Amino acid sequence: MKSAVETLDPTKVKLTVEVEYDELKPSIDHAYKHIAEQVNIPGFRKGKVPPRIIDQRVGWGAVVEHAVNDALSGFYRDAVNAESLRPLGQPEVEVTEIPAKAGEGQLAFVAEVEVRPEITLPDLSDIEITVDSTEVTDADVDERLDSLRERFGTLVGVDRPAAEGDYVVIDLKAVIGDEEIDSVSGVSYQIGAGNMLDGLDEALTGLSTDETTTFATKLAGGEHEGEEAQVTVTATAVKERDLPTPDDDFAQLASEFDTLEELKADLREQVASIKTSNQAVAARDLLLEKLIEAVEVPVPSGAVEAEVHRHLESEDRLEDDEHRAEVTEDATKALKNQILLDTLAEKLEVQVGQGELVEYLVQASQQYGMDPNQFIQSLDQGGQIPSMVGEVARSKALAVALRDIEVKDSDGNAVDLTEFIGDEEGDAAEVDATDAVATEGADVSDDATDVPDEAAKA
Repeated sequence: MKSAVETLDPTKVKLTVEVEYDELKPSIDHAYKHIAEQVNIPGFRKGKVPPRIIDQRVGWGAVVEHAVNDALSGFYRDAVNAESLRPLGQPEVEVTEIPAKAGEGQLAFVAEVEVRPEITLPDLSDIEITVDSTEVTDADVDERLDSLRERFGTLVGVDRPAAEGDYVVIDLKAVIGDEEIDSVSGVSYQIGAGNMLDGLDEALTGLSTDETTTFATKLAGGEHEGEEAQVTVTATAVKERDLPTPDDDFAQLASEFDTLEELKADLREQVASIKTSNQAVAARDLLLEKLIEAVEVPVPSGAVEAEVHRHLESEDRLEDDEHRAEVTEDATKALKNQILLDTLAEKLEVQVGQGELVEYLVQASQQYGMDPNQFIQSLDQGGQIPSMVGEVARSKALAVALRDIEVKDSDGNAVDLTEFIGDEEGDAAEVDATDAVATEGADVSDDATDVPDEAAKA
């Protein structure tokens, strides 16, 4: 097999492939066998029809078309690997030549496909990152204590206008024109939660028990989504959370400690631990931001359009132009990050250990509320394991990169992130993931090596 690549633009190439007859012959033999099992020809049993009879009765064209359709994906994958391409979408394939008859000629085809662009990453040692200090203040501890008190608080009615943070029991009715489209009664809502209707927080603020007001809002869901409705809301009760007094009795109620001071000491340790963990998260996010700022990443438009179409189709919102713009922006950003992190993982020679992959899949299964074994099995059956390896590799690439970067806190102190980003010795102890789950990163790379049958027809 011969192959050659022509770069059409930074994210698209034209792959030309020529396959000698002898390389195509196994697929031709398979085509003869398959056709022989399907046709009825007097004097021959099914599966026993000789190739020359099939050529006479069915035609060489049907045989070679079957063979090409059967073999094209494999030859395409071989050429992609030989040319070290990293496809990011389905190829557009045109068969330009097929064997004219048995024993002669060759298969030739061209494939245009979007690929991961070549980008140059900056020297990691030149990047500086500053994160917040882990110093714990009394205010931090008090905030943590107040959150704990709220968990043990009780709601009590108040005779005053409702304010931010209050809980209001409401009756609500929404109308469009003369049609009532929705109503609820006796619902408890906390002012400031912002999880019901736009404008509800403002409407309830200052409202006393048994008072009513009306406001206009755009509906966020249902069959009238996006339409403007007039909403009438009545406050049937205004309540505030009564918090327990922070003392030794409360410490004994809310924790295993006997005194408030012991409880506060534990809360201080909790805050310090959270702030230390947040440093690692902030460092990773800042590193990605700095890399994105430093590198121009061309994004394949076709891959973005395919993802946007898939997303909108799943939501049945293909005609929603406003939402399409939002999804397009998100998809472009996600693909840009993916390209950059795949390049970073390759540059740093990141390998995904079997343990790292299993840990990631177990955590993912918990998010979906599925049994880990069933979750992994479903991914395997859907051919999604390679994309999961890519996710782990991209995340790990940022962690590995941080080992080469000096991270300081806002006070100028060096920050040790080893607990969160590991070290080379820890990586060496990991067993490499099996060859069956390649570490090549793009989420779409697995599908991108397949050629639809209809594209292979001569």
